[in-house]
Amino acid sequence: MNTTLLNNQFDRIGARLKTKDESNIRTRSSKRLVSLDIGVDRRGEFFEIEHQDNAELQVLNLQPRDRHLLLMIRENDEKNKYLCGHDERHWFVAAIPESASVGTVGQAKEALKPREVQIAQAQKRVAGRSRNRRKNAAYVRQGEWFFLPVRDFKIDDALTLQNEPLVRGNGGKPHWADDCYRIGGETVYVCSHHRNGVTAENYHRIISRNGNAKNWNWRTMRRNPAVYVRGRIRHPDHKTIKLHDWHQVVMNTENQSRAMRNVAFLD
Repeated sequence: MNTTLLNNQFDRIGARLKTKDESNIRTRSSKRLVSLDIGVDRRGEFFEIEHQDNAELQVLNLQPRDRHLLLMIRENDEKNKYLCGHDERHWFVAAIPESASVGTVGQAKEALKPREVQIAQAQKRVAGRSRNRRKNAAYVRQGEWFFLPVRDFKIDDALTLQNEPLVRGNGGKPHWADDCYRIGGETVYVCSHHRNGVTAENYHRIISRNGNAKNWNWRTMRRNPAVYVRGRIRHPDHKTIKLHDWHQVVMNTENQSRAMRNVAFLD
């Protein structure tokens, strides 16, 4: 692996890169050759890549003005792609779904948009640079979450929740919504020990087997519901946005990628 070339390419987008050879260290999984993360030192944030000798890393495309690049990593017989860039205040790494054929930064950004967003873009005829803005006629974006406006949305005010978190399945710091309305999905119980949630049956089994489990600050949530929000959407790493009307919430496609297993960074 040519670390000098990689450092130069990351430098072109204004980022620092640190690589660490883990060839002589037993990793948690023998099949995992690479780990990507965002680290912080006295100089600020940097990209950190831990790798083994037989891992191959290649920058397929970079956009210096946009401060993004597309990184491909060959692991065994797999090719995994990652969008590395800067969003508002911080650097990030996003894994690209393997089902998407991408070779440029622009294609990677489109691949991270869920089907609902792509349909909304087409209907609103959003084109060109507008597609990469955090706000356009089709949606408002904050980090990995997209908010699509809905018309004539009728709700039961009694079921509206205040100050609700939006959390992706693998954890991370939540985005908070002033008003939230959920429809459908599966009821699950969530705590710091079970961030992805457990069903009611498993919840009661855990409580019965572990006397301390009832003190784990459980929270009842819905798994995979249709979610709508209104008001302020807040997150410490992003500028607060204000949605005056109800918007449907959809997450980017990062969780559809097997390559996500290599990304240690969570926002």
